[in-house]
Amino acid sequence: MSLLELRGVHASYSDGGQVLHGVDLTVQEGGVTALLGANGAGKTSTLRAVSGMLRRGGSLRFDGREITSLRTDEIARLGIAHVPQGRGTLTGLSALDNLRVGSARRRDRREVERDLERCLNLFPRLRQRLGSTAGNLSGGEQQMLAIARALMSRPRLLLLDEPSLGLAPKITVEVFEAIAGLRAEWSLAIVIVEQNADLALGMAQQAVVLESGRVAIAGTAAALAGNDDVRQAYLGG
Repeated sequence: MSLLELRGVHASYSDGGQVLHGVDLTVQEGGVTALLGANGAGKTSTLRAVSGMLRRGGSLRFDGREITSLRTDEIARLGIAHVPQGRGTLTGLSALDNLRVGSARRRDRREVERDLERCLNLFPRLRQRLGSTAGNLSGGEQQMLAIARALMSRPRLLLLDEPSLGLAPKITVEVFEAIAGLRAEWSLAIVIVEQNADLALGMAQQAVVLESGRVAIAGTAAALAGNDDVRQAYLGG
């Protein structure tokens, strides 16, 4: 069943420069979709368009509802959580307070506490750092915190923008192992933007390659991973 559908989506920033030109994208409920392409291809802009951070047109539907005209906060309340490039933690707050902010709109306090424990089990490093200011965490810990904070809102769709950016290889593996477990553990659909195509394709079922704000190719992750022409042209060999 389709959870998110983009049809003919175009988008532009406030300066008027158009960055998306008729993007089509479908994300299945509980599925992982990798969004790939070179720098400037429109990957981050696609996530921002879904979250209502850009001026956009065409059709964006979430769980059958048209969301093209909704504000960012309204989209978030529907169950879409966005972890931006650069992590976006509240650096002046403790790690625990960051997680509390993630659940601020929820009223099911008992479930919130259960989800907090689930997040700490998912990212054990955070358990020892709950009292630390987020700005004093390592890059990997901040990335884990950003994902955990998004999970605390109990979303149905998680948008991840370059989760491995700036991380050491060992920490990248640790973060991706946790991400891979989200789909089953949290009944969650994920759209992941990632320069490391092998990592992204390894955990995704579907994949879309963007080029200059347009869909260049789309298909199963396995098909794209095994296509030498696609790898040479879009995925760095």
